[in-house]
Amino acid sequence: MEQDQHTKSSLVARPDLAKKLVSTPVEKKNEAVRIQMTDGVLIPSKSDHHVFNSWRITFFLALGILASLVLFVPEPYRAIFLVTIKGAPVTFQVTVAAIVGAMIIGLFCGLGSVSKSRVINMISGVYVEFIRGIPLLVQLIFIYYAMGRLFRIEGVVAAIAALSICFGAYMGEIFRAGIQAVPRGQMEAALALGLSRSQAFRHVILPQTIKVVLPAVGNEFISMLKDSSLVSTIALSDILRKGREYISRTFLSLETMLVVALIYLVITLVFSRLVGILEERLHRHG
Repeated sequence: MEQDQHTKSSLVARPDLAKKLVSTPVEKKNEAVRIQMTDGVLIPSKSDHHVFNSWRITFFLALGILASLVLFVPEPYRAIFLVTIKGAPVTFQVTVAAIVGAMIIGLFCGLGSVSKSRVINMISGVYVEFIRGIPLLVQLIFIYYAMGRLFRIEGVVAAIAALSICFGAYMGEIFRAGIQAVPRGQMEAALALGLSRSQAFRHVILPQTIKVVLPAVGNEFISMLKDSSLVSTIALSDILRKGREYISRTFLSLETMLVVALIYLVITLVFSRLVGILEERLHRHG
């Protein structure tokens, strides 16, 4: 009884403490854990020794195998490498252009997701659900072949459009989460300083959002780089297409696909480490 009276008197004397106790939510036990799986790669960070060490072993092993095959077994591996690597510029061209397009689409989609207009919000949600429910390969073939019956579409344009539209839906969710990660007080403070809502978003909210979503965008870039191999189905001369053409001439499917896989693996691991470095610097500088 004395302890209860002492606690009650403390709450009366400290109204801030009482408010804190009342407003503090009670933790729920046995809450379901959501496990989300993506096709993205593991981002190596020096703080995560398991992932970082796994990345180093995989990278140097893949690079060592590829270099050994090219240097010490020139026939046929050096010839295969020299042919397939010619498709790398097309792969990077399509991926870089598509990631820019996906970021633009994703930004507008993310803004629509947090819009107060129910119509805009609904349009954004339907776009995300519609696009994410259709495989990328189907979208690519539809744009190049089906739409090609109505419009003259080049292979590069079709590839960039399909990747931009598909990954724009995923980028939309990334930007939505990034915008919602910025405290609401930032917008209120900007409005209190006399900025309009558009100015506040452009000069205050958007810079912080970009800083939040950059690591996720980097991961999407790597996923897009891998999925860009699908553009070989529309006769675009990327790395995989060059390998398939070499197989059609020499019938060395095992050797060619081994080199192609190693090239993709090395490139993917390099970019995953670059994304890891970006995350470390953003975390270091706040």
